[in-house]
Amino acid sequence: MAWFKKDPLQIIAFQSYGTNEHFYARGRALEDESIDLESQNILHLAVNAWKRFETDEIKHVAIKIKLPNNRFIKATTDDEGYFRVEESLENLRALSNEEGWVPFELSYDDVTIERTIINNNRFPGELLIPSDDAQFGVASDIDDTILHTGVVSTLKWRVIYNSIFKNAKSRLPLDGAAAFYHLLHRGVSGENANPIFYVSHSPWNLYRYLELFLKQNRFPKGPILLRSLGSFLQRKNKDEKPQKQKEIINLLKTYPKLPFILIGDSGEHDADIYIEIAENHPDRILAIYLRSVKHKKKMLRVSGLFKDYEQVPVLLVESSHEAIEHARENGFIK
Repeated sequence: MAWFKKDPLQIIAFQSYGTNEHFYARGRALEDESIDLESQNILHLAVNAWKRFETDEIKHVAIKIKLPNNRFIKATTDDEGYFRVEESLENLRALSNEEGWVPFELSYDDVTIERTIINNNRFPGELLIPSDDAQFGVASDIDDTILHTGVVSTLKWRVIYNSIFKNAKSRLPLDGAAAFYHLLHRGVSGENANPIFYVSHSPWNLYRYLELFLKQNRFPKGPILLRSLGSFLQRKNKDEKPQKQKEIINLLKTYPKLPFILIGDSGEHDADIYIEIAENHPDRILAIYLRSVKHKKKMLRVSGLFKDYEQVPVLLVESSHEAIEHARENGFIK
C-alpha cells in the first residue's frame, strides 16, 4: 500500500576540513524525509522539527567518494548511519577552488540496494584546505555566540521554541556578528582568507538548519562541526572531554603551525573549555572572545574565572563593536 511506501535514500555530506596531504570527510546516510527548511507554516515547522530528530538512518552500507581527479575512496556507515573517512593523499590543494574548497561526490556503493535513491545517487561534498596565507584560524561556537538561542533560559524553553517554531531563514544573528567574522576571515592584510570553523554542542540533526542560517545571514563559509544526537542526550562521563573540546584539539593537531582565536559565550561551558585548551596549548591561542549573556549568576562565575587570568588575551563581549576594536588593536584585522 502507498501508505507504507518507504522514503527514498540520500547522503548528507558535512562540510569538513583537511590539508594538502590529508583527506577527511564526514556525513550520514539517511532516508529523505523531504524536510522543507523554508516553510513558515506552524504545522509544517513542527513536523519538520520531528523529522529532523526522528531520522531513519541507513546503517552498515558502503559509500563511495569520488574526487575531481577520478580517484575513489571507500567508506562504510556505522550503527547510526554516520561515516567518517580519513585518507593520506598527495597534492589535494591542486583539486581545490580559489577559496580552498575541494569538491567531491558521494554515492551508495551497494548493488543490493533496491530502494529509490534521489539525485541519481550523486551527492555533493566538500572540504576546506586553509590558504598558505592564513594568519590564524577561528573556532567559534554558534548558540548565543552568533545565533540567539536562549540556552541559558529557564528550562531551555526558548531553545525548544526557536528550534520548533522558527525556520532557519527567520532566525536573526547577533548584531554585527557576520561583519566581525568577515573581518577575521580577511585578516590584517584584507586577503588572508583565515579559516572559520563553526563548532557547536548541537546535534548533527541540525546541520542543514544551521548551514542555511549561516548562508542566509552571509557568514563566511566554513566547516560546521557538531555531534551525534546520542552523545547530545546521554550523560557525559566526568573524565571525558566535551565533543566541542575534542573538535578544537583536532583542529590544533591538523594545523600545527596555525594559531587560533576562540569565540564563544558566557552562558554554558565555553569559558572552561577554552581555558583548558589555552593552558595546554599556550602558544597556539591568540585570544578568547566570550559573548555576555543575560544571566547574572553565570556572568559572575565567568568573570571570576578570568579575574587574574593572564595566559592569553580575553574579552567578555557586550557588542560586536567591542570585539572588532579589540581585534584591530591586537593586529588580527585591518
